[in-house]
Amino acid sequence: MSKTYSISELANEFDLTTRSIRFYEDQELLHPTRRGQTRVYSSKDRVRLKLTIRGKRLGFSLAEIRELFELWDETRSGSKKQLHLMLSKIAERRSALDQQMKDITMVQLELESAEIRCRQALEELHQTQREEENPESPDQASPSSTTMH
Repeated sequence: MSKTYSISELANEFDLTTRSIRFYEDQELLHPTRRGQTRVYSSKDRVRLKLTIRGKRLGFSLAEIRELFELWDETRSGSKKQLHLMLSKIAERRSALDQQMKDITMVQLELESAEIRCRQALEELHQTQREEENPESPDQASPSSTTMH
């Protein structure tokens, strides 16, 4: 008899809420059996949950994860089709991440430029304020230019 798991055991093992696990079940990623009202998860469900978490961490949608599971379920041992799909999804994800990295770099450059402009404008305001507080008019004679006789 293969090992089975309760929802709370899986939740504790993978640091998830039971609600998240039920959501994955609603999304047809997990297929527990029932003993009365209790969900009983198989070793296969545990592996699928682990793969779901890994897929989400890699940026795959639940629909993409489900599609991969369905291909696996068709042959029970995986297939060329599944591997090609996985490679395609990896390439798509990698491309999206590359674009995000370029976008982030561009935003950082724009922020740096905006920061420099703001600091320059602030310095100009301070300079103007100092000049207004300490006016030097050419009419006023300096103390050294007057002599006492």
